[in-house]
Amino acid sequence: MIYYGLMMQWQRILGGVVVACAAVAALAQTPSAPQAGASQTIEAGAPEPSRLNARLLYELLLAELLAREGQAQQGAAYMLSAARRVGDEALFKRATELAIQSRAGPAALEATRAWRHAFPQSAQAGQYELQVLIVLGRVAETEEPARHFLATLPDAEKLSFITALPALYQRVPDKAEAARVIERALDGALGKPALAPAAWTSIGRLRLQAGDKAGALVAATLGQNADAQSEWPALLGLQLMASGETQAEALVERHLATAQARPELYIAYARGLIEQGRGADAHRQLDRLIRRAPEHPESWLVRGALYADERRDAEAESDLRRYLGLLEAMPADADAEQPEGSAHARMMLAGIAERRGDLAQARQWLESVDSPEQALAVQTRLAQLLARQGRLDEARQLIRAVPERNAEDARLKLLAEAQLLRDNRQPQQAYDLLSGALQQTPDEETLLYDTATAAERVGQFDAMERLLRRLIELKPEAAQAYNALGYSLADRNLRLPEARALIDKAVQLAPDDAYIQDSLGWVQFRQGNLRQARKTLEAAFKKRPDAEIAAHLGEVLWSQGEREGALRVWRDGQRLDADNETLKKTLLRFRVRL
Repeated sequence: MIYYGLMMQWQRILGGVVVACAAVAALAQTPSAPQAGASQTIEAGAPEPSRLNARLLYELLLAELLAREGQAQQGAAYMLSAARRVGDEALFKRATELAIQSRAGPAALEATRAWRHAFPQSAQAGQYELQVLIVLGRVAETEEPARHFLATLPDAEKLSFITALPALYQRVPDKAEAARVIERALDGALGKPALAPAAWTSIGRLRLQAGDKAGALVAATLGQNADAQSEWPALLGLQLMASGETQAEALVERHLATAQARPELYIAYARGLIEQGRGADAHRQLDRLIRRAPEHPESWLVRGALYADERRDAEAESDLRRYLGLLEAMPADADAEQPEGSAHARMMLAGIAERRGDLAQARQWLESVDSPEQALAVQTRLAQLLARQGRLDEARQLIRAVPERNAEDARLKLLAEAQLLRDNRQPQQAYDLLSGALQQTPDEETLLYDTATAAERVGQFDAMERLLRRLIELKPEAAQAYNALGYSLADRNLRLPEARALIDKAVQLAPDDAYIQDSLGWVQFRQGNLRQARKTLEAAFKKRPDAEIAAHLGEVLWSQGEREGALRVWRDGQRLDADNETLKKTLLRFRVRL
């Protein structure tokens, strides 16, 4: 044991020596800071005198050994002392790293400032000082270091630093102060046409982080006025649109009118419109892009996905096949994996084939997917095809046979099997499966939610409520838990004020969720507010055409005496999903056959 302990100690010492030797080697490779009063004249051809002596070697070894032994702050002090005496940048950097390693903020700041004082033009010293100040929360002091760091960067790197600033300040407590500090630090960049759009965009993003949407919009406008060709203000415009600032859309449109607009921006804009439920506007942008750049594959993929979501299967299949054809025409690395877009396209094509009853074609599309990330999704879809043929046991085994790379894969397999059982009218088996798993991990959030919904399916309403309230306790921002509990109460016409309060909370947490809007409309209907319920449900159905929303909207219209309108909406819902349980039960209650 004594021998083993001596050997381990010797190995640690050797490790320290290796690190110290690296620092020593750096002395011969990096220029030192000029010493005050030192002669600047060196005879031509004469070797540069070595700065390594016994004292320096001792200090370096001691610094590294202290760090090895868990005393990084003391090691940093020795390293900084050596750096100041010798004037070597590599040692200043190492002293800073040791201070950071010891989590000693003041020591790290002292080291970075000493480093920048010795090497005023060192961009790396400025970068370290700025980062240390941000970590320490001393945002007000970052103005001068940020301005200085930007000035020391090569022109080719200035843009990257400016655009990275919002992420750098993302975790500071006072976002408004950060926005003001950076606006002052970037005052020089704001007057340069090459940097102004990005600078105003970063200022706008910082303002947006602080909750100042109006200020962010002003910054984006000023950035675009500086150069309409730059995409940075338009990207901020997209971010503002997502936050509900409708006036920002004009910034995006203005940039797309320029010849420099990249296809990726069109696609980001179209995706944003889809998320807002503006499918027709998204179609216009995608059509515009396809006319402009018909060989850009992703535009066909996004438009095909939009068509598929709208159940316009013929158009969706045409676009998705065009996307795959463009991918195949592109030169590809023989060892490269199938792009994720290709996997998604093939799975959507499988869904289209399945909807038209061509299960063999659907299987071919699924089996052509070559993506490890989509392995479980593919096997789940193949299992659903087997289940549709009455082979449910085989379908379950297919899901269970998917290899597990980690614990998350095992959890996803369990949830997929439970969903398979629910989809094939085996709610009790699904509930039993999930309940058993929940006993092993009683506070797993997704499992709590899925078990709660399965409990409702089998009439275990007390268990459902207990599980959802536990989920809310664990995750107070879980909008879907509030929504599920509120909807269940409203659907059973129970405790309607409480149901309304729960759903209102869900709306507050996820105001753009069409399914939560559906729940709100349904509880409004239960409370007798037909006019408001209709308005809410019409907006939800426009945002997200769905059979369940159609069932609710049709019932409201029927209750208002608009029978033809109700039948039209129910027909639309049936086209979307003829097997939807809510729609089928609604039609049965009203004795309607479509």
